[in-house]
Amino acid sequence: MLSQAKDRYEAFLKEKNPITDLLTTLEQKTGVQKQYIASGFICLIALYLLFGYGASLLCNLIGFVYPAFFSIKAIESSNKEDDTQWLTYWVVYGVFSIAESFSDIFLFWFPFYYAGKCVFLLWCMAPVSWNGSTLLYQRVIRPFFLKHQAAMDSVVSDLTSKAKSIAHTVTKEAANVALRHDKDQ
Repeated sequence: MLSQAKDRYEAFLKEKNPITDLLTTLEQKTGVQKQYIASGFICLIALYLLFGYGASLLCNLIGFVYPAFFSIKAIESSNKEDDTQWLTYWVVYGVFSIAESFSDIFLFWFPFYYAGKCVFLLWCMAPVSWNGSTLLYQRVIRPFFLKHQAAMDSVVSDLTSKAKSIAHTVTKEAANVALRHDKDQ
């Protein structure tokens, strides 16, 4: 598993993309091999997540920027599998974010919480067969959803009809106010 991660890391550093282009430029200017520059940068991020101020922002950026970029690429591709992969990630990310918002007051006190959260999000977006979002979706979210789907459909339907009714009432009232305003002038 560790050697597989190392192989993927080295393969990524050999790819042609903006990150490796920047690393190649830094390598040429400093004489330091790009894998050492990248490893040093990763270590700095890890240390910042462990001890830095604003670690929550960095963690949330890591959990958002990479998946958002690849979600856009998935939307633009004709391949359905990458769409499913990133939709699954966003469902898990959303469930996690909602759960975290309720427990944030307690989680804040755990040392190295944001480093752990970042590792969790990286696991959820990892391009491996044991990807966290796939496992969590298949084992937790999907069974829960299938068990409660009828009740959720009913609630969503009720909320939709109430929202339409409120929107209709507000629109109608706004039109009446506008007509009265026009008559008064």
